[in-house]
Amino acid sequence: MKRYSMETLVGIFVVIGLICVGYMTVKLGKVSLFGQDTYPLYARFASVSALRSGSTVEVYGIEVGSVTSLSIDNERQMAVVEMAIKKKVKVYDDASATIKSSGRNCQKFYEKQ
Repeated sequence: MKRYSMETLVGIFVVIGLICVGYMTVKLGKVSLFGQDTYPLYARFASVSALRSGSTVEVYGIEVGSVTSLSIDNERQMAVVEMAIKKKVKVYDDASATIKSSGRNCQKFYEKQ
């Protein structure tokens, strides 16, 4: 009986440990399990030098998303930046975007016109 109890306790401990590891992976990895909590936003620039996927997107100095991809618009001869913006943040149609560097990391900031 005592051996069965010890095995049960170890099993419960392992299950609790796996649940904790899974929770921390989701929270620290910023993984969304129940659908996207962001929406895509696109901006065009003449140059995006030093900007990379994963760079921070900020509005009024507050992080609201990240750069998801960089591509080229061959028709307009411009760089296209795709960003994932949190759904709770409203970016207006007349907003302008500028790229500023902060130390060694290039970050993207939104400024209203």
